[in-house]
Order: sequence, then structure tokens, then C-alpha cells
Amino acid sequence: MAAEAPDLRSKFFMISSAPERPDAILLDAGNTLVFADRVRMARIYRSAGVPWDDERFVEAELAARRELSRNIGEEHVGTEPHLWREYFLTLFRRSGVPETLLDPVGEALRTAHDRAHLWTHVEEGTAQALDRLREAGFRLGVISNADGRMEDALVRAGLRDRVEFVIDSEAVGMEKPDPRIFEAGAQRLETPVERCMYVGDLYPVDVVGAWTAGMSAVLLDPAAHHDVPVDRIAAVRDLPEYLAHFSG
Repeated sequence: MAAEAPDLRSKFFMISSAPERPDAILLDAGNTLVFADRVRMARIYRSAGVPWDDERFVEAELAARRELSRNIGEEHVGTEPHLWREYFLTLFRRSGVPETLLDPVGEALRTAHDRAHLWTHVEEGTAQALDRLREAGFRLGVISNADGRMEDALVRAGLRDRVEFVIDSEAVGMEKPDPRIFEAGAQRLETPVERCMYVGDLYPVDVVGAWTAGMSAVLLDPAAHHDVPVDRIAAVRDLPEYLAHFSG
């Protein structure tokens, strides 16, 4: 008796049953390809006298990211200082930073990030997934709302040579969800927007922005926190398997 086919909807949270295979994949960077360096974060916490719990930090960061997504309104682009202040307050509190140390830890983090970009941790399987996508014929690029340093951060993370280009919002003067930045990515790839797919972690910025530009989109939702009408995967390492079920 033949084995049953796996239930892709439960694994990947797929909405469409037979999507068409894109020609190019454009990816977000922060909290999609690269994440906060937990070794450096632990050093910041311990220097301030805060005990470090790696598992608690990961859970706190997911909760902070969920709140960030919920707080982004139609008039926001996701980089506003007040949104990120709330993100870090949620992250600090949930990961064990007491109220009396919120400001010192925050200042230490800002100093460390100014010195060298903190978002350089790469999850296991990410680089290999990008290599598999390239081998399968997908064009790859990055579009990030960042501070002008994302390309260098990806170099340090060992991912830059796996994508064709990095579009950093600070460098081009426009930010997601502005459809023009997605269109710029498609133009760099010389690929129609409708043949591109965007992968990112913020629904109102990444998914809605990509849709507005005419691209398909996938939401990175590692803890299955979001109930939104879009296909979702847990991590970039899942992309090759997810795309293997596309038609065309």
C-alpha cells in the first residue's frame, strides 16, 4: 500500500494548492537571513549583570517580533524609532532584563551595534538552502529596510556571495512597503515582478508591499504566530522543499 502524501498545508501553511513556480526569489535580510548575534547579546547582558538564558532569549525575540508586526500600521514602514523601542523593551523584559537595567542594556546594545552590525547570526541550513535554490535555477537577491550597512553585514555572515545584489533602503532612498523598492529588485534581475517571489518576516511590510508591487510572497513565521492569508514557512532552510511543490 502506497504511503500517503505529506500534508503540505500543515507543514508550510500553504494557502494555494498548485502555485506557479517563480523565476526569482527576493529575500529580506534582518530576521530572515540574519538574526541578532546571541554570543554578543549574551556578552552585553552579562556585562550589565543580567543572567543569560539562550532559550528564553529566542522565545522573547519571537514575541517581540510578533508585537512589532502587530504595531505596524498603514502609515508605517517598520523602521520607525518608536516601533523599535517597543520591540527592544519587549525583548529585554521577556528575556529577563529588570526594569532598572533596561536603559543601560539598551545603551550598551546601541553602542555595540554602532560599532559592528549585530544582525550577523545565520541559522543552520540557511546557506545550504540558498545554494540549493541557485542550483535549481532561481535568481536570488536581497531587499532590506536597513541603515546602509546590510551588504557588509551579509559579507560578515558569509551570505553575500550567494545572492546577486543587496538593495539597502538607506542607500536607495525608499523603504518597504513602497512597491518601487520591490520593482527595483525585479529590474535588477531583469525579471517581471509577477515572476518574482518575496520572502520576509513582517506581514504588513514584506508581504503587503510585495503584493502591491505584483509579486507573490511568503511569510517567515517560525512560531506560527500569525493568522494571515499568505503561505508561511518556519525558516529560509525550508524554501527549497516548499518551492519543490510548485508547478511549472
